[in-house]
Amino acid sequence: MPALDDRCPFCPGNERMLPSIIMETPGQGQGNVDWQVRVVPNKFPALTPGVDQARLKEGIYLSMPGYGRHEVIIESPFHNRDLVIMSREEVETLVEVYHRRYVKLMREKQNMMVVIFRNHGPRAGTSLVHPHSQLIATGLVPGHVRLREREAERYFDETGRCVYCDILEFEGLDRRRVILENRSFLAFVPYAAEVPFEIWIVPRKHRAGFGAVPGDEKIDLAHALQEILAKLHARLDDPDYNYVINSWARYKADEPHLHWYLQVRPRLTTTAGFEIATGIRINPSLPEQDADYLKGR
Repeated sequence: MPALDDRCPFCPGNERMLPSIIMETPGQGQGNVDWQVRVVPNKFPALTPGVDQARLKEGIYLSMPGYGRHEVIIESPFHNRDLVIMSREEVETLVEVYHRRYVKLMREKQNMMVVIFRNHGPRAGTSLVHPHSQLIATGLVPGHVRLREREAERYFDETGRCVYCDILEFEGLDRRRVILENRSFLAFVPYAAEVPFEIWIVPRKHRAGFGAVPGDEKIDLAHALQEILAKLHARLDDPDYNYVINSWARYKADEPHLHWYLQVRPRLTTTAGFEIATGIRINPSLPEQDADYLKGR
């Protein structure tokens, strides 16, 4: 692909195609571009601010207007500079922007949670190839998230320990599913991975929310994330994937049973009838073999 595409709204010189610019970081002197990471409103947002958050009752049904914020994080000015080939400093800047926007939007009391995610490839839901991530702030907490919170709380009430800390400790000792580690993070294929080559990047330090991550851990997260994506790119021929930062909802940031992490899910299989009917995932590969393959064994 070209470094710049005059039809792409995310490329420098095409700012007329953007709704507006929320923030940007200074450029690094490449190609006479004066920005490195840029945040813009999504032109076709899933949720929008400025609408009422009141719940509505219609017979047995409950609904609410689509309140929220939907932003696009343009990861590089260059159309062909995917995350795996960026410099470490560029990825560090990206993670710093993730953190700034997360903290900023979680300060707005009407936002109950903030989700940061990246869709890579058509099977993962991306519509523009220019490297970008997205952020959505919601005015409610989905039941899917509440279920994870409740299960973690149940484990804590029974054992007095964080389930994620226990998983981290076990995987660090067992080693069969570990792919890489640094001073702040352990990356591994989960014991019961739902899809082939699913990876969790889990912070060693117990913190419920992504917003509390200090500067040195943000740097380590950037390095771990880029290394994991590079392994997927090299060993699986640049697969489509999604990654998401699983943090926790408002009023839960100090709970002792919650622990944020980043989850990567390659799109190598298709959800079929049995899985839709039962919620049971069929994963045709073993996590231990997936980990060995990604490590080049």
